[in-house]
Amino acid sequence: MDPTLIGIIGIVVMIALFMTRMPVAYVMALVGFVGFSIVVSPKGGMNLLSRNIYSAFASYDLSTIPLFILMGQIAFNCGISRKLYDTAYRFFGHVNGGLAMATVTACTGFGSICGSSPATAATMATVGIPEMKRFGYSDELATGSVASGGGLGMIMPPSVVLIVYGVLTEQSIGELFVAGIIPALLLTLLFIAAIWLVCRLDPTQGPPGERFTLRQRLRSLTGLVDTLAVFLLVVGGMFVGWFTPTEAASIGVLGMAFLALLRRQLTWKALVKSLHETLRTSCMVLFLIAGAVVFGKFLAVTRIPFDIASWVASFDLPAFAIMAVIVLIYFIGGCFMDSLALIMLTIPVFYPVVQSLGYDPIWFGIIIVLVTEMGVITPPVGINVYVVYGITQQLRSGIRLESIFKGIAPFLAAIIVGIALLFVFPKLILWLPALMY
Repeated sequence: MDPTLIGIIGIVVMIALFMTRMPVAYVMALVGFVGFSIVVSPKGGMNLLSRNIYSAFASYDLSTIPLFILMGQIAFNCGISRKLYDTAYRFFGHVNGGLAMATVTACTGFGSICGSSPATAATMATVGIPEMKRFGYSDELATGSVASGGGLGMIMPPSVVLIVYGVLTEQSIGELFVAGIIPALLLTLLFIAAIWLVCRLDPTQGPPGERFTLRQRLRSLTGLVDTLAVFLLVVGGMFVGWFTPTEAASIGVLGMAFLALLRRQLTWKALVKSLHETLRTSCMVLFLIAGAVVFGKFLAVTRIPFDIASWVASFDLPAFAIMAVIVLIYFIGGCFMDSLALIMLTIPVFYPVVQSLGYDPIWFGIIIVLVTEMGVITPPVGINVYVVYGITQQLRSGIRLESIFKGIAPFLAAIIVGIALLFVFPKLILWLPALMY
């Protein structure tokens, strides 16, 4: 049988298995193993499966993932995330939509020590939704701001997705982290603008909350000291070359644990819970990477990635138009697949095309992460939406899933505007890495 035909059948089978709700990592590993065994040999398939699963869990570069996840879990279980929210609330809470603006701002702050989109969404949902509901916010704005703001954890360093992209493309993880700072701040401002516009059109969506004095606001800034100290230690240390990303992740964990101990917030129960959640999430991510690599090797022997790359590159279009087609493919794919899985599957296909078009790999990485960020809030997958929905069920708020999907619409428009700005002004991404490196 023709390898290309086997590859197409494998893709169809994979999509069909996705519909059964079977875990994505297992689906990719199973289809990749069976397909590779048919095209090459059963012995080759067994070697591929064992080698890639081992390499994923033994990789030194990928050890940054569980470390950064542990840093975020310690911050969450020790109450640092609530301090971020309280500070943002004192500055924005008195205006229409101010609580939602505070939530988005806190998501940016927590993303700087967490690196995981679902974890950021879950944390801010637990803290922010009860407060917004208490002040009479609509279900749509309350949940939409949390689900969308959680996506900022994907782009704000340290980002798990950027780490994986850097490993796959052999780009500097430090440069990718630096490149993500300005886009993350830009997206935060666009989200705040979207909330302001929604409340301008309908003030009942986000009634104003309590107004605080200047002294109270300035005093609340002490709540940012923990986050700012760890962020500067981790990212700043990489800026000046004191340590590698893996070393930075280790120091970040130690720094966060030290702060929690200093403030007497790191209890035995919080530590055990942080370790448990870190183990569960890290295994999920690493199995996903291993499964995607196995499936990618299967696609490679079928020649499908090279055929697609040649097909896209053969378009009689300007380079920016071809890039727009690639971005559209990522957007559509993000509606049906987990963002990390999508990047793992497609980078081997499109990265050579991007290089041939002359685009900067750092710029492309940030753009793709932003596009896949839309995937975490768009149906039918929308992992952040389901995370927030799960939290609302635990809170017994009675919020419907449809309300959350409706609430993400203005934020989806803000992301599209942000991507357009970064297309037109690529220096917004590349200026800071060029300055630092």
